[in-house]
Amino acid sequence: MPKLYRDEAVVLRTHKLGEADRIVTMLSRSHGKIRAVAKGVRRTASKFGARLEPFMVADVQLYEGRTLDIITQAESLGSYGAEIASDYASYTAATVMVETADKVTDDDGSLQQYLLLVGALRSLSRAEHHASLTLDSYLLRALSIAGWAPSFVDCAVTGAPGPHTAFVVQLGGVVADTVAPPGAPRLDRATLDLLASLLAGDWDAAESSEERARSQASGVVAAYVQFHLERSLRSLQHVDRTVHS
Repeated sequence: MPKLYRDEAVVLRTHKLGEADRIVTMLSRSHGKIRAVAKGVRRTASKFGARLEPFMVADVQLYEGRTLDIITQAESLGSYGAEIASDYASYTAATVMVETADKVTDDDGSLQQYLLLVGALRSLSRAEHHASLTLDSYLLRALSIAGWAPSFVDCAVTGAPGPHTAFVVQLGGVVADTVAPPGAPRLDRATLDLLASLLAGDWDAAESSEERARSQASGVVAAYVQFHLERSLRSLQHVDRTVHS
């Protein structure tokens, strides 16, 4: 028998359905990923249309359907969409975040991934850090939760204590010279320190980093993410990395 249920959820993406409805894909706190129909939300008189836009966090009530559930109520918990959308760097970063969350979580979801995404979107909306730093930190942590934690100090292959400078995406991070493939790219200490800070959430160290280290770190993170997801993130090419003030 169909039933009602409630959960907290962050909206990942939406698609139009018919003339007035919308399919909403959400990552929830307790029910994994949910694809549900929000009826009539594209009408101007809709009570909860604005609460079901990407980057928004809501307390939703749903009716269990045969193929898609039906959203019957939505109360805002985190209205991050407007602030994020008003800044291009934040908007493009958030777009990558929700696409990544969609790819690294299966239908069962992950409480850790949910909490990480909500925290990252909240930080973006408040402009707590530069959007590019927030994005790179989110991506490194999301991959770590998914089981692909990179090593930025000890050798990812042998475990030999670092520091090491050769970084090989396919091997999981920095590697000792004895196992580094010929021509492996080398990262300087400042870049490795920044990557480690972003993974650990050491924002004082991350904020004090130089432009060159941030640029190189962003390239490393992008390569690492796309290798482990085994496909490109369509939204990543649009990210604004130009300003690091």
